Amino acid sequence: MTLEERLDEHPQYLTFEMLGETYALGILRVREIIEYSRITRVPRMPAFVRGVINLRGHVVPVLDLATKFGLEAAPVTSDTCIVILEVAAEDGKQIIGIVTDAVDEVIDLAPERIEPPPTFGTRIDTRFIVGMGVMEESFLLIIDIEQILSDDDLAAVVVAAESGDEALVASQEARP
Repeated sequence: MTLEERLDEHPQYLTFEMLGETYALGILRVREIIEYSRITRVPRMPAFVRGVINLRGHVVPVLDLATKFGLEAAPVTSDTCIVILEVAAEDGKQIIGIVTDAVDEVIDLAPERIEPPPTFGTRIDTRFIVGMGVMEESFLLIIDIEQILSDDDLAAVVVAAESGDEALVASQEARP
């Protein structure tokens, strides 16, 4: 898919903060934004899978993009929230959550205000960066969540969702 096709797919973006940087996701992937709540850890998951949440009776894996990007996880604050997204998986759609430090706003970003992603040579993979949104005095990184997660990552997310049922039941039974 070309940059133009990727940009035409999402004329509006949800902006959010992570470790002092502003990121954006195509709004069509976003289902909802919820307050950060208790996350049930699932044993033997990759570090970027924080665990699962119970979203109205459905098990939803929650990912930490900072950890996935090789950064340290930010502390949970009153502004921390979970953005619920829909991503394409091998067997259909998968609902996931990503932890953000804060959600900012939904913006319209015309294609002429989006620069191509930077190139850092062939050894650094920047496929997950759709483009660089030009703001007044800075840039925001427009990311493609499906490019961030490899097939193995998505498989781990599906396993987290499936095994999360057992983990959620166990954690709810352990509560007094």
